[in-house]
Amino acid sequence: MGERRGLGLWRRVKYFAWRASNVDTANLFRIARKLSASSSKPMLWIAADMIWSSAVHETGFTDYQDWDFHLLKHRERITYMTHPKSNHIAQLVNQKPFRHHFADKSEFVQLFSTYIGRETIDIRTASVPELQAFVEKHGSVIVKVTDSDGGQGIERKNFDDIGDFEAFRDELLSNRQFLVEQIIPQHADMAKLNPSSVNSLRIVSYFDGTDVHILARVLKMGNGGVIDNFAHGGMYTMLDENGIALHAAFDIAGDAYEIHPISGIRIPGFAVPLYPKVLELVDEIARVVPEIPYVGWDIAISPDRPVAIEGNYNTGVFQAKPSLTGTKTGLLPLYRDVIGF
Repeated sequence: MGERRGLGLWRRVKYFAWRASNVDTANLFRIARKLSASSSKPMLWIAADMIWSSAVHETGFTDYQDWDFHLLKHRERITYMTHPKSNHIAQLVNQKPFRHHFADKSEFVQLFSTYIGRETIDIRTASVPELQAFVEKHGSVIVKVTDSDGGQGIERKNFDDIGDFEAFRDELLSNRQFLVEQIIPQHADMAKLNPSSVNSLRIVSYFDGTDVHILARVLKMGNGGVIDNFAHGGMYTMLDENGIALHAAFDIAGDAYEIHPISGIRIPGFAVPLYPKVLELVDEIARVVPEIPYVGWDIAISPDRPVAIEGNYNTGVFQAKPSLTGTKTGLLPLYRDVIGF
């Protein structure tokens, strides 16, 4: 036990040293200034506390803002899962030789082809005529960098805007946007949230070899953009065990939305359609690669069934925001109970 605590302390010392030498001061003071204005706490106090929390609680600066650490006591802060902690779990339990099934989006859609609910092609093996026929068939498509995360390199392309398909293929190759996908047809209720994007769920699961446990249930939605990713203008809120949105959604800037600014849909109380089937889907796909037990699944709701967009073996972290919900307890105790670390 003493040795384990020593290793944990050493890991935190190394993380603090890394953070101290790689501080994004512009981001640090941008967040500190915003939190100071909303809380009346001195900006310099918040900035110092952000750096302190990065060592003591392993929080990134965005973690600190997202979960209102400036409003929490120590006993509350220690209940929160953070991105560095989640990364530690992923590195510990997700076996490296099997991560490529999730890290490469082209591999993922092949391995999980039964569950993805859309047609795809890889331009590294498709000819120019095949690419043109694919885009013409679907009218609009999504192109993706196969090894990116956080929504990087995802764009929508329309057939009518493409004149020269040989040049288009060369452009995609140059941008490493190797994967071209049919846009997932959405259930009408999900499309109403934000019509310009596929609005999805992030279900974080852990497979213990026998049972699949749900660690987090999240409703993600776009805000006028093509994707619903939190890092690219999207927002999220947590769901209850029945797939009902619990609170207002918030975005990466910390702005909250009880009413969606584009669609006018009220977010708290929104019911995800076909939610029991979502749980059935996750229980099935979480068993496909048992060597990767800790996964954040992005799930879309098509008109008749949920489908898998992708699986993230190094999943982001999603929790309720205290200032929006009044909840000042994070998900770390649940992660500990389920995973046993």
